[in-house]
Amino acid sequence: MKKILLIILLLLILFKNSSTYQSKEEIRAIFISYIELQEYMSSKSEDKIKSNIDLIINNIKKIKTNTIILQVRSQTDSIYKSSIFPTSRHINQELSFDLLKYFIKQSHKNNIKLIAWINPYRISTNEKIDSIPESSPAKKFIGTDTIYIKNGIYWNPSKEETNKIILKGIDEVLNYKVDGLLLDDYFYPDNEIDRREYEDYLKNNKEISIEEYHLNIVNNLIKKIYKKCQKRNIKFGISPDGNIENNYQKNFADVREWMSKKGYIDFIMPQIYYGFYNSTKGYYKVLKEWESLLKNDEIELLVALAFYKIGKEDNYAKDGKYEWIENNNIIMREILLSRNIKNYTGYALFRYDFIFNENYISAYTKNELELIKKINE
Repeated sequence: MKKILLIILLLLILFKNSSTYQSKEEIRAIFISYIELQEYMSSKSEDKIKSNIDLIINNIKKIKTNTIILQVRSQTDSIYKSSIFPTSRHINQELSFDLLKYFIKQSHKNNIKLIAWINPYRISTNEKIDSIPESSPAKKFIGTDTIYIKNGIYWNPSKEETNKIILKGIDEVLNYKVDGLLLDDYFYPDNEIDRREYEDYLKNNKEISIEEYHLNIVNNLIKKIYKKCQKRNIKFGISPDGNIENNYQKNFADVREWMSKKGYIDFIMPQIYYGFYNSTKGYYKVLKEWESLLKNDEIELLVALAFYKIGKEDNYAKDGKYEWIENNNIIMREILLSRNIKNYTGYALFRYDFIFNENYISAYTKNELELIKKINE
C-alpha cells in the first residue's frame, strides 16, 4: 500500500502543470569535502592536482549539475593562500598556485558556480595537540579556555577571540569570486564547552537556559557573517541537521529564527538524509516540516540528499532499513517531491566520491544518475 500511494504521489507531481522551481534556474550541486581533497590533491604534483580538478569539474558538468560546494576550511585550515590559517593538512603540501582560485576559474569557465563551504569551530577531529600546525592561530591558545579538547579540538564559541578569527577567515574567502558561502551543521560540539562563560553571563543578565545561551551565541556570529556577505553581494546559507530537534538539543542552530526573520541567511539547505520508509523521519514528512518553518519568503530552500546511502542498509531507519537496497530511484523521487515545496531553489548531493569514484560506484548509483539526468533535461 505504501508503494502504491508513493507512485500516485509521484505521478501527480510529474503531471503537475507548474512547479515552484521553474521560475529560476535550479541549483544542482555536489559536495566536495576534505575527504575528496585528500584523495585527489594530497602529495600529488601540481600538474596532477590541476588535472584532477579539471576532471572533477568535467564530471560534474557531464551529469548536468551546475554547482560545486567546496570545503575550503574543515579544521581551522585553508585550501587557499591565507595569512591566517595553515594550508589544509588534507592537501599536505605548500603549492605555488592558489588552489581555490584555480577551482573557481575552471568552474566559471564551464558555467559552474562555486559555493565555499566552511566548518567554523572545529580545529581537529582528534585530541592530539601535536597535530595542530605551528602556524595555526589555535596554537597560541592551547592551555587556555579559548580551546576546548574533548572528542576533538574546538574553538570556544563564547570567546571574542574565536569570533575574530572566524570572521577574519570569512573576509579572506569573500575576497575570492565565490558564488556563495555555506556553513555546515557543526556548531556546538557539546553542552559544556562554554559552561563557565554561561555562568558568568547569568551574574549580570536575565536568567536563560544554557541552551538559549548557546543559540544566542551562534545567532550573533551568523548575523555578523550575513552582514559581511551582504556587503559583497554574496549569498550566505547554512546546511543544518535535517532533524530539526537535533539543531536545538545538540548543535544549537536556531533554524526557526533564521527562517522567519531577516538578517541571518539567504538560503537554508537542511541535510534531509532519510528515505521514504524511515519509521521516525520519513523524507516527505521531514521535507514538509522544513517547509513549514519558512516564514520569510526571501529565503531560498534547498535540500541536501544522501547519495552515499544508495545500495546500503540504513540501520537507523527501522522499517526502512533496506529501502536503499530494494530501490534504486530514491534520490530521483526526492528531487521531484522537493521541486514542489515553497521557495525551493535546488538540491545538493552528498558527496562527490559516491557519484564518481569507482571504489564506491555500483549498479544502484549508475541507475540513480541516469534517472537524475533524465529529470534534469
